[in-house]
Amino acid sequence: MRELLPAYGHELRLLDLVPVDGAPDAVTADLADRAALREAVRGVDAILHLAGISLEAPFEQILRANIEGVHHLYEAAREEGVRRIVFASSNHAVGFTPRPRPGDPLVAVGTAHRPDTFYGLSKCFGEDLAQLYWDRHGLETVSVRIGSCQPEPTSVRMLSLWLSPADAARLFHAALTAEGVGHTVVYGSSANTRLWWDLSSARALGYEPQDDAERYAERLLAEQGELDDADPGQTRVGGHFCTAPDLWPH
Repeated sequence: MRELLPAYGHELRLLDLVPVDGAPDAVTADLADRAALREAVRGVDAILHLAGISLEAPFEQILRANIEGVHHLYEAAREEGVRRIVFASSNHAVGFTPRPRPGDPLVAVGTAHRPDTFYGLSKCFGEDLAQLYWDRHGLETVSVRIGSCQPEPTSVRMLSLWLSPADAARLFHAALTAEGVGHTVVYGSSANTRLWWDLSSARALGYEPQDDAERYAERLLAEQGELDDADPGQTRVGGHFCTAPDLWPH
């Protein structure tokens, strides 16, 4: 996004836990540092929140980074008068939802939360926190349930979930600039032939995806085969995160 978003007219102020190479003015801070967060968001028009732990981890780590951390960010935004946050939610917020078969309705944004991990649970919290701050404080959020944002898909499952980096920039730009979003939940995927999600709420923001994972399908299917309807790890939106016991820290 550092490379892609400026082309849409955005001037970026970066924040990360570690120094950002090539960006000497970037803020280096932890989400636990409330004073640093407040200073970092002062004067900005909007926040694209991509920080936190992006994989499953022990609950204590998820709690600190993804639950307490996102609360700290929303408080900093409220205190500084920032009017819009784009929140990186995840498909794992609804991970135990059955994946649609051909001919089934696409998974809707109104699907009830069914997190498949502590990570997914933290994204449910973030979406609900966003709703609270819209209802109570008028702070707008677009919660983006990101599928798999990588240069190219690496599994057959990703043929349905893939969000190309270029489409991610298109979606984030739309989410940052659309009018009157309140709290809007959208799915973040490209225009994939095998798409599982209903992208209508994202398109309503002005998002027009241009990429399709299908160009990688022949190779991935030859390597991995079709998804197995008899395998519980391949019948849910969250994939193997729904069944793999080693992903659940004790």
